[in-house]
Amino acid sequence: MLTSALCVLGPPCAANASKPPNIVFLLADDLGWTGLQCFGSDFYETPNLDQLAAAGTKFTHAYAACTVCSPTRASIMTGKYPARLHLTDFIAGQNRPYAKMKIPDWTQHLEHKHTTIAEALKQNGYVSAIIGKWHLAPRPPNVEAGNPNRHGFAIQHLKPKESRGYSLPQGFNKEGKSKSDYLTDYLTDKALEVIEDHKDKPFFLYFAYNTPHTPIQGRADLVEYFKGKLQPQMIHNNATYAAMVKSLDQSVGRILASLKTLGLDKNTIVIFTSDNGGLTQRYGKQDGFTENIPLRRGKGSAFEGGVRVPTIIRWPGVTKPGTQCDTPIISTDFFPTLLEISRGDRKEHPIEHLDGQSLVPLLKTPSTLFDRDLFWHYPHYHAGGDGPYSAVRSGQWRLIEFLENSQIELYNLENDLGEKVDLT
Repeated sequence: MLTSALCVLGPPCAANASKPPNIVFLLADDLGWTGLQCFGSDFYETPNLDQLAAAGTKFTHAYAACTVCSPTRASIMTGKYPARLHLTDFIAGQNRPYAKMKIPDWTQHLEHKHTTIAEALKQNGYVSAIIGKWHLAPRPPNVEAGNPNRHGFAIQHLKPKESRGYSLPQGFNKEGKSKSDYLTDYLTDKALEVIEDHKDKPFFLYFAYNTPHTPIQGRADLVEYFKGKLQPQMIHNNATYAAMVKSLDQSVGRILASLKTLGLDKNTIVIFTSDNGGLTQRYGKQDGFTENIPLRRGKGSAFEGGVRVPTIIRWPGVTKPGTQCDTPIISTDFFPTLLEISRGDRKEHPIEHLDGQSLVPLLKTPSTLFDRDLFWHYPHYHAGGDGPYSAVRSGQWRLIEFLENSQIELYNLENDLGEKVDLT
């Protein structure tokens, strides 16, 4: 499972000095750039995530490596671009036999030849746990061969088979701390169990939320609350979707409270991000779920709304409270960042090619600039009505090639965040 290169990682860092920091990685599903109050929502309520941002660093130019979920998740796990992994669409993708272009022969699972962050952290003394959504295993009947426990995760609590969307059978979670039959609450109970059970050793908790991905199903009490708050002029105006975001925020609040209660908050890095932009339309029609304004479009599209995501990192003692970083980053960066943090002063990365760059310099000094370009390659069609494209961001410029007709569009994001004026 592990590459030979991984074997030279050496013994766990900081084991001879102090306990290395715990890592809590929180990944929302389909949450757009303005999906948090601290990132501009006029309707959603996210006090716990807003507080996290106030205590850490908010990244205003953070990107997912793909406009859909599975490729971004793979980029987080490996530090590699989806194109390098040949995992370029959500698993199992969509068949478009009458489309102009043929879908490429792509890899519909995360191959074991790639070292995951869980495998790397295991070599550094960490216990890794995944809660929620994996979406990197092969399709049936080979699912078990690609489950998280085959990729370095010692503990896994995924979406129960008994769930119907976000609803669990009544009483299913009777032993949970929340006593709730709502999926997000149930999974949060499992996350709290992991934290409590491993408070005395370094742990990596990867909580990959299902919310606010479809089906749009909010907890009934929260839906009613947001129905009473809705105003006609609001950009975000779906009470059920708002309830899902609220459940996400409540979950984050419970996790942060647990870390504090157990005395772990000062030695735990918390990362929050999303796998792609918010879903704004399907089959060429607006779905009314959410909006990514001022960004153009959303999930599945070639534009900023499909890939720019809210991102927050709190590293006590390193990130200064209430700071903002405007340097562009991308989800491939998390692997080398966590590898460097877990290894202390040993900053080399003796693992097969990493496309990401460690964010540690930005966490220490948010004004740091990276001299690099960011890339996207999505050779697929999406239910939002979008087609294959490739793109690059270089400084303030974003260049998109629509692969069906080789059309090129160029945008200056500094002056035109909504990508309204094509400068080609």
